[in-house]
Amino acid sequence: MTLYPASSHVRKTFQQLVKLLPSAEKSKPQVLLLAGEVTGFRHDTDRELSFRQESNFYYLTGCDVPSSFLLAAYQPGTSLEQTPSVDLFIPEANEDDIMWSVPPPSLSVAAESHDVTRVDHPPALQETLATLLAALPGALVHTLPRNSPLYPELPEAYTSVALAQDSIAVTDHYLLTALQNARLTKDAYEIELIRRANAISSRAHEVVMRVLGQAVKNGLRQGAAAADRPPLPGEWLIEKEAEAEAIFVASCRREGAVHQAYLPIVAASTRASTLHYCCNDRDFAWGPVSPHDHHNVASFTTSSSPDKQILPQVLLIDAGCEWTNYASDITRTMPVGNGGKFTPEARAIYSLVLEMQNASFALLKPGLHWDEVQLVCHRTLIHGFQRLGIFRSDAEHTEEAILASGLTAAFFPHGLGHSLGLDVHDVPTVSKPTDPATGSVVVLGDGAKPGVDEAKWGHQSPYRYLRLRRPLEQGMVVTVEPGIYFSPHLLGRAKARDSAFVDVEVLRRYESVGGVRIEDVVVITEGGYENLTTVRSDIEWLEGVCSGVL
Repeated sequence: MTLYPASSHVRKTFQQLVKLLPSAEKSKPQVLLLAGEVTGFRHDTDRELSFRQESNFYYLTGCDVPSSFLLAAYQPGTSLEQTPSVDLFIPEANEDDIMWSVPPPSLSVAAESHDVTRVDHPPALQETLATLLAALPGALVHTLPRNSPLYPELPEAYTSVALAQDSIAVTDHYLLTALQNARLTKDAYEIELIRRANAISSRAHEVVMRVLGQAVKNGLRQGAAAADRPPLPGEWLIEKEAEAEAIFVASCRREGAVHQAYLPIVAASTRASTLHYCCNDRDFAWGPVSPHDHHNVASFTTSSSPDKQILPQVLLIDAGCEWTNYASDITRTMPVGNGGKFTPEARAIYSLVLEMQNASFALLKPGLHWDEVQLVCHRTLIHGFQRLGIFRSDAEHTEEAILASGLTAAFFPHGLGHSLGLDVHDVPTVSKPTDPATGSVVVLGDGAKPGVDEAKWGHQSPYRYLRLRRPLEQGMVVTVEPGIYFSPHLLGRAKARDSAFVDVEVLRRYESVGGVRIEDVVVITEGGYENLTTVRSDIEWLEGVCSGVL
């Protein structure tokens, strides 16, 4: 690929920045000053932590070198409007460090590999900033929020250069919002990076499924490892959540992905009802166990007994890698035990979640408010639960009455999706826009809020945890991740078992499913959307792979 388009990202950010400024400030020179992330250490030790560049800094530079800085300048009506100056400052190689760590690139190499105007070392930043401000009297210097633990610290020595000049003002009020407005829609280069991350993660999900399928096909027998060596990767089985996580992460890593975009969620059985279950430390549910057996689960799973078998359950894996700092986010729920086939109850719930996702896909296009898609998912859930008998369906228990009660949020409590890009939960500041006059979030589905059609939108509970609440735009990348969960906590909090809308006996039959979520990443196009996730989710294929047939 060509160079990461840092200069166009800088220009886009300045354009968004000027829109936010008061009228009197719009024509002034604008300067950005940012610090990149530094290599961290574990508490009071010299044990290095894995380095990952701060997302805003990477967006403006494409630079993955720790302890770097950015200085950029823009002025409407001048040559800087179309071609802002972008100076990147990277550390100089230290002779004492080279024996321990890979050195940063030389200035000449960095200049060739970064889309910037000039590259220098940090000691030159102070003088460069002073010279730039002298050439741009009256400039506004913009930084990310200072004195915040959320962003790399910008040394006071640099801001003091600007503050020492009477005509220069330093502000951290506008830049973060401008950056997130710029990052909200992705250019073609960014979409290709996200596409690559999703392709790698899709293959990793399929690898886990196929390892499960091979165990079914081979009768759940460990590979023929020699007695004096550990089993090799081709001989591994997946008998616990940690083993599924290990195979997923290894598959991503062997394709060159350095980081996971977030902590993998690998939840078997009823643990799939916990939305962000990141423990991944439990064995699968096993059987059969005779009434007088006193074997605990751990001893049973490590047993060599030919009679041991995995009980029917689901395995929910929500995991995705980054590719050059751009995220993926994919969830697949697969059958474990039962010969790699869903139980009738799990199959019914899975089919309903897939129906919710397909109903969402059918709506996606620029201009559609995300709350509309959330609402359709909850209506689809109601229809499905009424078909299954979990919700009653008669003149007193209508779709509208159930929607108005807020009961569906006990089964589908989270938002349908979120923006995705350099962060898995990307650009949170602008994902829920606020009314500048009131400061309140501009949304549609707020239940009894004055001016909102409660009959249409129903109770506010389904909208409580949305991470995205705005109209879609072409170039936005979002996840579509409906789910249905049978969480004892949520069902108890909502008093679902006491609800007149619920047939408790039918509900009990489905509670052991735990939870099902299906998640894909899509980019909004001019006429609709494109799905960037390539691993399939239809039941026939999923069961075919997990049973070892395909």
